[in-house]
Amino acid sequence: MKYKPLAAVLICIALASLGWLGCGVKSIPIPPEAARPEKIQNLEATSTKDGIRLSWSRPESYAGGQKMRDLGGFTVARSGADGPFEKIGEIPITDQGRFQVQRTFIYTDSATELGSTYRYQVISNTTDGYHSEPSNTATIVRKTPQPPPNPENFVLPTPVPLR
Repeated sequence: MKYKPLAAVLICIALASLGWLGCGVKSIPIPPEAARPEKIQNLEATSTKDGIRLSWSRPESYAGGQKMRDLGGFTVARSGADGPFEKIGEIPITDQGRFQVQRTFIYTDSATELGSTYRYQVISNTTDGYHSEPSNTATIVRKTPQPPPNPENFVLPTPVPLR
């Protein structure tokens, strides 16, 4: 009778070593730099009447190549012409688990001045705290945008006959 607990412990150790006993999903560990979101490569900036409009696409994978499912948000950073980048905004992601997810993101920086040069970067964040490398840098001089054409002087192009 006194050997039963020891036998049970030995059986559990043997089963665990064979991979038959345990908890959680079994997979090979990955280094932290491979668990971060891939770097955003397509950050663009345009002048609008309200400020500077930034746009970029959703990262689809981790830096290690696996499909990402836990995108948590973005950190938007701005710099003057030559100064250091400073955080100006956070954008949370609220579409996890939905059938259709947002593919393109837009952020408008309204705290800008006409004629000034600005640089922007965006960093992706996962829900468990991993951060991507900073995106490409989008540099722009804030200008007054061109007005849309007026209906009274808008001319439709003349069709060219096909041969």
